[in-house]
Amino acid sequence: MALNISGLVALLLFYALTLAIGIWASRKTRQKEHQKPSEVAMVGGRNMNFCIGLFTATATWVGGAYINGTAEIVYLPSRGLVWVQAPVGFALSLLVGGFFFVNPMRMRNYVTLMDPIQEMYGNVMSCLLFIPPLIADIFWFAAVLASLGATMKVILDIQGYVAIILSACTVILYTLLGGLYSVAYTDVIQLIFISLSLWICIPFAIMNPATENIFHTATHNISQAPWTGKIEPEFYGRWFDDFLYLVLGAIPWQTYFQRVLAASSHKEARLISYFSGLGCFIMAIPSVLIGAVAASTDWNQTDYGLPTPYERNESALILPLVLQHLCPMYISVGGLGAIAAAVMSSGDSALLSAGSMFAHNIYRKIFRRKATEKEVLWAMRISMVVFGIISALLAFYSSSIYDLWFLSGELVYTLLFPQLCCALFLSSTNTYGSMVGFFLGFLLRLLAGEPSLKIPPVICYPGCSVVEGIYVQLFPFKMVTMLVTLFTIFSTSHLARFMFKSRILPAEWDVCQVTMDARMPVPFSRGERQMEKIQNCEQAKEACSQF
Repeated sequence: MALNISGLVALLLFYALTLAIGIWASRKTRQKEHQKPSEVAMVGGRNMNFCIGLFTATATWVGGAYINGTAEIVYLPSRGLVWVQAPVGFALSLLVGGFFFVNPMRMRNYVTLMDPIQEMYGNVMSCLLFIPPLIADIFWFAAVLASLGATMKVILDIQGYVAIILSACTVILYTLLGGLYSVAYTDVIQLIFISLSLWICIPFAIMNPATENIFHTATHNISQAPWTGKIEPEFYGRWFDDFLYLVLGAIPWQTYFQRVLAASSHKEARLISYFSGLGCFIMAIPSVLIGAVAASTDWNQTDYGLPTPYERNESALILPLVLQHLCPMYISVGGLGAIAAAVMSSGDSALLSAGSMFAHNIYRKIFRRKATEKEVLWAMRISMVVFGIISALLAFYSSSIYDLWFLSGELVYTLLFPQLCCALFLSSTNTYGSMVGFFLGFLLRLLAGEPSLKIPPVICYPGCSVVEGIYVQLFPFKMVTMLVTLFTIFSTSHLARFMFKSRILPAEWDVCQVTMDARMPVPFSRGERQMEKIQNCEQAKEACSQF
């Protein structure tokens, strides 16, 4: 296969267009100089347009790993459609987040996900708890860069590292210039391009002579198992564990809260959360169809030939392979543009997320408490460059797109989600509980092993078995780890408070000063908020009557 010059030129033009939009959008940041520059860069000055917010919230989750991974799972004979959990999981996650988490975060005018945790448990714990989301964002960006590099190698016949470097540099540049506004406005064009490009490719792939009717192969497939898939009884626990992890584990991400905190009102923030969940579900349909087409194709009738992609261990490349071998070249180039757009729409969000938390929670609140706004902005920019370089290097070594994408949120789910829930809704918890919960949860997750990294488990939960020489936990151990962490934070907090107050432990040992903790719980329920408003109105009337 020769280098596709026309496809490469078209892709470079798309990158140039994206960069131009990012630079143009950075003007919005400069127009809000009367506000705090760091807050404008991180949360858009809390005045983002509803439509822009909806587009960027949807594009955040619809990344290269999302569309590639969905097609891959549908195609795999051992998985199929019933194992494609991300679309429904993310949709429910955004629904739960909008219903329970948006108002508490906005009522206190937080800037990042780490703010309530740092406020409740202090700087030491915030440094420890900053590690899981940082790793998650870096792995996430690496996953989407790897997917793009593999796709360009298939369609354009260029080395994957060229695509990785080009994409990383473009994303870093426009994210540095405009912060959230550049990210949001480029997300609009990227999401539109993803949708149009993939939907245009599907009719050509379905009508290819080498492809059987996908409705027929959904139940009767000669070449492999039906693409609808099947869940064996012994895998019920694993399926439920993965699904719950997507629903709850997708909430404690700065990329999500950055969007809802940037909305102009509480109502708009919740609507953005709800409708972006629906958008994520709809955007998965083209990838599902492409995976079904791949499972229904006689690859011996194509230029790809035999053995099949599954037999060559190229299932992770199934989306670009369908575009390359079942669609005309000019159509496949459009599909490549869709993947490039998906990569940038998620990559810029991951960079901005990690940079915002580092600059706001680590640099400003720990290292330089008297830092100026200009210092904070430069700390954010430098950290984004560093994190982007690390992600690009990791992308060169990723062996499985879906495993890397799925693994990126496990630490967030098992460690950070319980901490966020306790910080927002259980004001009686303290630093002792947070610390013990963190280390116990981390230890339990580590001892459970990791098949994608070929780490054998030390703790074998019920149903643990060996599949193709690798230990696999079939028990919902991630859910158990999360619940144990949650219970440990709560119980240890109350135990520590009791032991210090009852003088079982001397007061001088109370380094976290839990007995002096005078934090007042913030009312979160609708009824409590209404009562607070009524009391405020009555106080105002009394003040007026005195005059």
